[in-house]
Amino acid sequence: MYLQYICDLGGKMKKIFLIISVILTSSFSAISAELKFVCYQDINECDTIAEIAKPWEASSGHTLNIETVGYEVIREQLENQLESDAAPDLARVTNLGGLNKFYLDLKPYVDSSYWETNYGATLPWYRKPSGDDGIYGWQTQLTVTGPYVNVTMFEDAGVDMPEEGSSWDDWADALRQVKSELGLTAGLALDRTAHRWAGPAFSYGAKFHENGTPILVDEGFRKFSEVFVGWHKEGLMPAEGWPAGSGTAYKNAAPLFLDGTVAMHMSGSWMLGNYDKNITDFEWKVVPIPCGPGGCGAMPGGSGVVAFKSTKNPEAAASLINFLSQTENAETFAASTSNITAHQGLQKSGIDYSGVSPTVAEGLAIFAANAGKAADTTPQAYWFQGYNKNFAIYGIVPDYITKAITGEMSLEDALKAIDADVAAKIAE
Repeated sequence: MYLQYICDLGGKMKKIFLIISVILTSSFSAISAELKFVCYQDINECDTIAEIAKPWEASSGHTLNIETVGYEVIREQLENQLESDAAPDLARVTNLGGLNKFYLDLKPYVDSSYWETNYGATLPWYRKPSGDDGIYGWQTQLTVTGPYVNVTMFEDAGVDMPEEGSSWDDWADALRQVKSELGLTAGLALDRTAHRWAGPAFSYGAKFHENGTPILVDEGFRKFSEVFVGWHKEGLMPAEGWPAGSGTAYKNAAPLFLDGTVAMHMSGSWMLGNYDKNITDFEWKVVPIPCGPGGCGAMPGGSGVVAFKSTKNPEAAASLINFLSQTENAETFAASTSNITAHQGLQKSGIDYSGVSPTVAEGLAIFAANAGKAADTTPQAYWFQGYNKNFAIYGIVPDYITKAITGEMSLEDALKAIDADVAAKIAE
């Protein structure tokens, strides 16, 4: 009898211990998630996020596994990963609205009033085309397109730089002189993407939409297309740039500026850290965005950290993004990566960039001013940045404009093909 009681008690205790073990295991797994974060960096953004996240890891018990990849992986492979079992928990993305269908809505997990107050200007870029009030990502920084100039080349050539407010035509004339005086093979390079192409196109009057409906080949678009193809045919722009690419492929023109092939690189604020670190044999600086009959066009943009609906740890992923977005951490990110903050409170109070060189500090101020000029004179730039199918256009424009440059198509046929392809993409 006594032995039977002991056996029964032992069996019950085993069951109790088993239940407790299951509870503890479940609780442990719930508070110790490992998050996979696919991240690209222009210089040190992923490294900075990893450093900022350390206190969050320590306090939450979660682990952040950052996989740093090339930008091409984010641009060309991430969407395929999101449609498979290989999807990460989080990523740093630039196709903000285009990937919306995959995003985790952070709103149930965060203080909405804080986010609307400090990131309200960029939250719409992540939302559904029809519009909603979800919170889908932390805008890590605002980027703005604009030109970098080799000051040493202008000085050696004895050519004065055009003043603020000068046109693209003025700059083209100055670059022709530098090219001629120094015997350069080219004067101006521009990254092979419609994102960089758009700013000058806006300056020439391209609208890119009419009452919210995308259009491309209007009078301004056509005018800049003619100018751009002409710059290549005369040799002002290099054969190693757009003509060396094909299809929708992105091509960074930074190497042509770094090695002294060209005197100007039309790029953006994200290159500041790279150039500050790697340019040692000539003087360079950022110059105000050139203007035109359509205004002073620059493309705003940037990247954001998002979580995906497929994550098995939505609370942990949302918690990390919310932590990164907080004022102190957003300021640390901006100062450490030499970027313009998207945090509206910090935009007003200012970022202490004391740790950067005078050239970078001046460049950040000029890029911020470029963003303001674009908002005032070419507001279509902000519309285009928030358009959820802008990445389709980013690929279509270089494909056909390159064919016009190389002579594979006439410019007229290329413009017709651009219109047709954009219409087809919008209809999908």
